[in-house]
Order: sequence, then C-alpha cells, then structure tokens
Amino acid sequence: MSEFAPSATSGGFTIARAGVYLYGLATLAAGVLDLIWGEFEGAHQPIQALGDHIPGRQILAYLTAVCMISAGAALFWRRTARVGALTSALIYLMFALFWLPRFYTAPQVLGFRLPVLVGLLVGMFMQLIVAAGGIIVYASFAPSTSSWQRQSATGARWIFGLGSVLFGLGHLTAIDPPAHMVAHWMPFGGVFWAILSGIAFVAAGLAILSEILNAWATRLLALMVLIFEGPVLIPLVIAHPHQHIAWGGNAYNLAAAGAIAIFAASISLRHSAGEIAQ
Repeated sequence: MSEFAPSATSGGFTIARAGVYLYGLATLAAGVLDLIWGEFEGAHQPIQALGDHIPGRQILAYLTAVCMISAGAALFWRRTARVGALTSALIYLMFALFWLPRFYTAPQVLGFRLPVLVGLLVGMFMQLIVAAGGIIVYASFAPSTSSWQRQSATGARWIFGLGSVLFGLGHLTAIDPPAHMVAHWMPFGGVFWAILSGIAFVAAGLAILSEILNAWATRLLALMVLIFEGPVLIPLVIAHPHQHIAWGGNAYNLAAAGAIAIFAASISLRHSAGEIAQ
C-alpha cells in the first residue's frame, strides 16, 4: 500500500493528501502561466543562464508547460499520481540544473563573495526541494522495505535540511532583498521579518538535519512558507499583475509549501511505523 494511501494507521494521511494536492495544483498553475506568457519564468526557471540565443526556446517553454500541466493534474488521481510525481520531479530538477552556469558567470561579474555563493545555492535548492517533494510521492508507492524508500528519505532529509539552512543564510547575509518584499502594512518593518524568517529557516534546517523535533520543525516550516503568500507574494501580483515573475513566484511558493508538507507527512509516517514496529 502506498505511504499516502488512507489506512487506520496513517495519521499523517490528511497532511500528505493536502500537500500532494497543493503541490499538484501549484505545478499545474506554473505550467498554465508558462503557457500564457509563452516563456520560462526567469526567477525560478532561469533557462537564460544557458545563453541568450537558445534554439527553439519558446517551443521548449510550451512543451514544458504542457508537461507541467499534465503532471500537476495527474497528482489528483491515485492511478496517475506516481507518473505525475516523477514527471514533476524531473521538470523541477531540470530547472535546478539551469542554475549551474551561474556558478561560473555570477562570481566573475559580482565577485567571489559569500552572499553571491549563498544566493546561487539558494536558487538551486529552491528547485531541488520541490523536486524532492515529487520524489517522495513517487517513492511512496514502492514497498516500505525497498531501497527507494530508504534512499529517498535520506536524500530528502539532506535536501530539505540544507535548503532550509541556505534559505536562512540567504536572508541573513543579504537582508535588503527579502526586507523590501515584505508588505509595508506589516508591523516592525521588513528588516525585522527578514531576520526573523532567516533565523527560523536555519533553525528548521538544523532540526531536519539532526532529526531532533524534525516533524514539528517541518510542519512549522511548511506553515511559514505558506504564510509568505499574504504579506509578501500576493502583494507582488497586485502591484505587478502583468509580470510573469510575480505570478510565477506565487506558484513556486505554493509548490514549495506542498513539497515541505509532503516531507513532514513522510517523517510522521516513518515515526509511526517505528513505534508500531517497537
């Protein structure tokens, strides 16, 4: 039985199902946005890092958009969820690979500085954690004793843990960009929330890596990412309704929240399985 199938012992099923649905909906929405604009979204799908004149770039964007729409929709049905999860993971992994050329070009332009390196890693891990969410769902259809289950659990812990730490360091080493994204109506100012969220990211990442209170840390991390929609991302769409990046940022953030919720549920289910085994 799939790890995300309902059963008498799967206390995390509700969280898992909500996470999978949110992940699928956000992936579908990102594909629709790419289809509307006829291009990749520059902040989270940076194909421009591979060059300014890529043959068939628009056609590739349309094909990727159709695949994302199909994969996202497939996650809503059990029969097709495994294929949808794997397809989504591969697409997000492709977006992560788009960042690789920037590890060579960005330091040449901006200098070899810690904020530059952290920023590049943040960009790559933003896609890796979403890809990891799809891999967890894909692996959940394998028997619980299979190597896929063990390997995906270990890989996810490192990806989500390191990713969260890097997100926190990104906020703390370059405060101005996240601070300026915070809505002006938020109390205490953007700098306060940029620092607080940076500390929260680092704390959650360390909890995940150390496996100390990791289930609670991951649930709270998913909630924090989801809350970002209100004071940070929805105002960007209102202020810039004709910008692909503004809409794409919301789609990515929801996909990330879904992926983290999936990871949180997988941790809870492993803990429950361990308790039953004892």
